[in-house]
Amino acid sequence: MIPPGKALCAAGIIAGLLAFFWRDTFNPDSISGARVLLTGASTGIGEQMAYHYSRFGAEIVLTARRGTLLQKVMEKCLQLGAKRVFYIQADMSSPQAPEKVVQFALQKLGGLDHLVLNHIGGTPFRMWDGDVEHTRWLMQVNFLSYVALASAALPILAESKGSLIVVSSLTGKISTPFTTSYSATKFALDGFFSSLRHELAMQKQDVCITLCILGLIDTEMALEKTRGKVYMSAYPAAEAALAIIKGGATRAREVFYPWWLELLCCLRDWFPNQRDVVIQSFYNYTSA
Repeated sequence: MIPPGKALCAAGIIAGLLAFFWRDTFNPDSISGARVLLTGASTGIGEQMAYHYSRFGAEIVLTARRGTLLQKVMEKCLQLGAKRVFYIQADMSSPQAPEKVVQFALQKLGGLDHLVLNHIGGTPFRMWDGDVEHTRWLMQVNFLSYVALASAALPILAESKGSLIVVSSLTGKISTPFTTSYSATKFALDGFFSSLRHELAMQKQDVCITLCILGLIDTEMALEKTRGKVYMSAYPAAEAALAIIKGGATRAREVFYPWWLELLCCLRDWFPNQRDVVIQSFYNYTSA
């Protein structure tokens, strides 16, 4: 076992290297006129991404389950400076929805430069209760629909040398309590898209895949589910959304928000027993 003193020293060195080598090379002009398909765009992080893309002058197709909310988001996007905005109501629990959404985006925009996969299905924040059917449904929404959307859009992204941006979670890198089914879908995203990144590189296809690993974000849904159950701070959705957009625009391999999650992932396998005790200490079992 590595002595704690050496571990802390190594962690400090890693943090210093991350700070030294990380550069904000984002150029807002690179988004102007970009053709973007954004899923999960009616609320939360997706809504905030829609507003950021609009300020940068993108052309956007928004999609989510609730058409009324999408209409309101679209109207605000136009006010903020989006060159063109369209929306299509779609439920990603339907296997037919991904192809329909991609074809709609191609019809309206004439191509794609950024495909941003952000939608999630609702899931309880509690201990595993044996609900296999819910897990099957969640895999369709959180994983299989991502695969279908990416597959339908890849030929178009290859033509434009575009970016495929996958919004994931720390629970897709490090397992945590009360997120069994959700965590499974996020680990699946990491496995599939990391493998696909290799294959695209081997085939010399210039499509960037950016995997975004987020911590607890202050969306209404996340705060409602974790209230009284998690002892940690939530970070602003608007900042998370901007970090995702910057990562996709600069063709980053991975984006971590907040930044220290990258350090946490680097250290996750050093002291597994102690790590698990620390993780569990952030959760209130009696309220779950």
